Amino acid sequence: MAVTRAMRRLLRVLEIQEDQYQAALASALADLKRLEEAMAATAKRDRRGRRLVAASASTGELADRLAGLEETRTAIRHAAALTPRITEARLTAGARQREFLSKRIERRQAETLIRKTEAEDNLGAGRRAQQGLDDWFLREVRRKTAEPE
Repeated sequence: MAVTRAMRRLLRVLEIQEDQYQAALASALADLKRLEEAMAATAKRDRRGRRLVAASASTGELADRLAGLEETRTAIRHAAALTPRITEARLTAGARQREFLSKRIERRQAETLIRKTEAEDNLGAGRRAQQGLDDWFLREVRRKTAEPE
């Protein structure tokens, strides 16, 4: 059975789909990274606020203390807003990764089927060629033995 144009076309479609799923995965991972970096910046802001409060305790500056408390409160609000978004982004990235891997498996199965079919075709062609040579040789042997010398 020869590899049909439809099989090759299917393989090409699967390759395109795999590329699209890979791009979607890369986008989801980039979103997750951006949110995690925002969470790290929020934690940094919280630490900066706590340092201001601690510094104001030794200097007695009310403005520093209020600024530190506000920085900490803002960091807590940002963390509360980012946490569910990060969870959702992780779930989305996981789903995109499963979709990508599933599509990759489909493409590889199609490639394997095409390679197997091509190998079987090549093997059959080799057998037919050998059979032709064998037939030719037998005809030559019979012709030579049938001819009087």
